[in-house]
Amino acid sequence: MTRRRDVEKQYTNAEFVAKLRRLADAIELGERFDIQIAGERIHVPARAEFTIEHERSATEEEIEFQIKWQRGED
Repeated sequence: MTRRRDVEKQYTNAEFVAKLRRLADAIELGERFDIQIAGERIHVPARAEFTIEHERSATEEEIEFQIKWQRGED
């Protein structure tokens, strides 16, 4: 049984840009994307789905870049 995980990690601008560049390269080449988040290595399959979400409240706005896939696709 897999443990549920909900982690949010903040990165410097340079770290975030580097991760986005590697992600964009993997998407463009149709390859799996590997990333380490809070000490755990994640393997994102080439067939993952990508969405962008926008949320707004009275005091904040948020944009989330989401990557989703079914377990076992990697």
